[in-house]
Amino acid sequence: PTFQLVDPSTSPSDVVFTGESPLDPSITMFFRAVICALALGVATAFTAPTRSAWTMSTNDLYQGSVATQTAVPGYGGALSRGRMRETAESTILVQGGSLRTWSYRSPLVEQVQVVLSTEGRPLDADIELWHGPDNTPCKMRVYVENGQLRPFSAVVETPRGPNTVAIRNIGQLEFPFAADVYANDVEDPSPDCLAASATIQGGALRTYPFDTLVDSVEVLLKTDGRPLNARIELLQGPNNNKEVIELYTEDGFDRPFFCILETPGSGNVVRIVNTAPVEFPMTAAVVPHSINENMGAGAVLGGDVVIGGDLGW
Repeated sequence: PTFQLVDPSTSPSDVVFTGESPLDPSITMFFRAVICALALGVATAFTAPTRSAWTMSTNDLYQGSVATQTAVPGYGGALSRGRMRETAESTILVQGGSLRTWSYRSPLVEQVQVVLSTEGRPLDADIELWHGPDNTPCKMRVYVENGQLRPFSAVVETPRGPNTVAIRNIGQLEFPFAADVYANDVEDPSPDCLAASATIQGGALRTYPFDTLVDSVEVLLKTDGRPLNARIELLQGPNNNKEVIELYTEDGFDRPFFCILETPGSGNVVRIVNTAPVEFPMTAAVVPHSINENMGAGAVLGGDVVIGGDLGW
């Protein structure tokens, strides 16, 4: 193409275009398409790759994030109670012989709640609180005969973070359980539980029988600052342990132990044993937590039973 200035004193904006372009319009469009393709390639080369919604790495399963975990089917024993959280997105499955940890870096997290349940099989676990290197201020051994009927629920004190809760399934591979550790909506002892404390000397034990209407009980153990060593047993019948908790806490005042035991059925007795020497007394409180008012509804006293009948005569 040729250009012509109308007047030498005029500005370049007054340039007049004369003639025709020697380039074919199809060639011009081709070059434009090539330039656009190159620009698009350069833009995508510096864009971070994104994972699709259906892909998930192994780390995503155990990050403790609500967004990346799903509820474990068949392990809803601990989640069907009214006092438990309605959702269980953070619940993960712990296979036999494996270890899972939950870390809390913030010092504002002063206590967490641990919930363990199974699909009806026995539950055998070690729970430890790690606070610094080679420092385990609290640890417990938990055994439950039926993790669906009697899920384990306890509160672990975590002052002065960071803290890590470690849960190890010490059962066989055939006995997995679902574990959930959370710091929101942690249960606290009731006023009746705080007012019902009784001293248990070292080496002594105390039993607490409960009526059939009691569905669950609260257990609170603490000391005056000395170490706490105790064993909590839930009995149903003579020497029939339905649940056993062996507990150690280095400071029973700074880190008291609080748990809720499910007591379905009749003949439930909670036995607290102070396994420490006589120099280490502790205070214990065991009170009802929930009561089933409809337990005796529809029952007829002596309905089909004849006392003093001809049986045996």
